[in-house]
Amino acid sequence: MINVLVNGCNGRMGQEVIKQIDNYSNLLLVAGFDKFDNNLNTFPVFTDIEKINEKVDVIIDFSVPVASLNLLEYAKQNNIAMVIATTGFTDEEIHIINDYSKYIPIFKSANMSFDICLMSKIVASLAQVLKDTDIEIIETHHNKKIDSPSGTAMLLADSINKSLGNKMKYTFDRSSVHSKRENNEIGISSIRGGNIVGEHTVKFFGPFETFEITHTSYSRSVFADGALKAAVFIATQPAGLYSMNDLV
Repeated sequence: MINVLVNGCNGRMGQEVIKQIDNYSNLLLVAGFDKFDNNLNTFPVFTDIEKINEKVDVIIDFSVPVASLNLLEYAKQNNIAMVIATTGFTDEEIHIINDYSKYIPIFKSANMSFDICLMSKIVASLAQVLKDTDIEIIETHHNKKIDSPSGTAMLLADSINKSLGNKMKYTFDRSSVHSKRENNEIGISSIRGGNIVGEHTVKFFGPFETFEITHTSYSRSVFADGALKAAVFIATQPAGLYSMNDLV
């Protein structure tokens, strides 16, 4: 049995993970961690890292970057694997996560959906074929999402950029740009509104036609299920940094 602690257990995604964990006979929810305890959960919820007294094998993290980083040292000291599904990390914070992966197994992905993993591979291949097109990424999310652009949009952009030899630059805000579009740009636009779980579109604009591919999430359950699959996977891995590519 793999003992699981959910970081950000009172958030939307944390609650979705908790709802689905019973679908896995080899996973056991032993505790939650959050900045407050709403006393509505049937399992122990800790607000102080030092007071966690449960045996934990894997931490599933759907929170905010500062909360993710706070648990890394605890995970290292107790030899606990981590599934990091939080987004919005700075380059410096990603470097810190990479350093900790030398000591513990860490599974990190900006999106836990298998289809998004597939989409990233498809758009990377398309970018190599459609070399003379203008590439734009549009992401749409609910009005409570904090980070912008989404981690998934950046995952798609990075996948495309890597396939093109990392020669592309990202443009996030054209209101401050008073010049024509350059050939080596990937434009990234964010839309926030309502209760949309998530939609990502990559457009390839040619001189006479446009090719686009879109992924739409209708439920948060797909991300929770992906995180739980990742927890099963990472629990038996040696120290290192893993992603959806390793799980798939």
